[in-house]
Amino acid sequence: MSIMQNKTLLAISFLVLLLLGKMSVFTVQQTEKAIKFRFGEIVKSDYAPGLHFKWPFINNVLPFDARIQTMSSKPERFLTAEKKNVMVDSFVKWRIGDVTKFYTVVSGSIDQANMRLDQIIKDAFRGEFSKRTITQLVSTDRSVIREILIKNSKIVAAELGMEIVDVQVMRIDLTDEVSSSVFRRMEAEREKIARELRSQGAEAAERIRADADRQRVITLANAYRDAEIMRGEGDAKAADIYAQAYGQDTEFFTFYRSLNAYKKTFSNGNTLVLDPQSDFFQYFKKQTP
Repeated sequence: MSIMQNKTLLAISFLVLLLLGKMSVFTVQQTEKAIKFRFGEIVKSDYAPGLHFKWPFINNVLPFDARIQTMSSKPERFLTAEKKNVMVDSFVKWRIGDVTKFYTVVSGSIDQANMRLDQIIKDAFRGEFSKRTITQLVSTDRSVIREILIKNSKIVAAELGMEIVDVQVMRIDLTDEVSSSVFRRMEAEREKIARELRSQGAEAAERIRADADRQRVITLANAYRDAEIMRGEGDAKAADIYAQAYGQDTEFFTFYRSLNAYKKTFSNGNTLVLDPQSDFFQYFKKQTP
């Protein structure tokens, strides 16, 4: 009977030692961070992944998820430098940085951490958007805004034991009244540009038209001058030829010119009242051989 009792006692002792041994070790995974307490007081928190030891009944260990968390915010309304409202849809990726601060400040609660972080990010958005106009927000590279938001929120988030990994602006929408106002302003600007272009085009057309008119006048004047010169030269040459021919036989050419004058005068059916003894009818008179 004593042998059976000894075996039972040994088995119980072994089980107790096994249980104590199991309670004396804990494992920290790659995706975890852990805090060791001693009667509720934080003893250590910078544990590397692997197997670690603790005192049973004296120490307890609380693990935390160290993976990247995503906080999606509801679309929020922010004021720009022009006092115009824009709707911003964004999300934040974060993870636990200092697990001791994270436990102390937000009690290690992911939900509470998201609530505190949401306010921090909204403040960062509010401060950044209030410095920019709508045009600057739309035209600015999203990566520039992202870097500024991460820089502004990282210091405040670190006080909560959180590390900001990324801040992304998914969408920036204008409210209906702002959209109408922006559309009207864009329409007015485009109309102004169109008027300026039309004015410049009209001015250029007037310059081209005036230059064409000037060239036309100059061309006609030059042509008229050349024509007059050629006409004068032709008349002079004709007069010279006529004079030379007239000098060869004066009587014949006088007779020829008189015949042409008779032809032009009488072919039109004109009536002339002249003295029969005038020189005009000299070739109608009887000539002496």
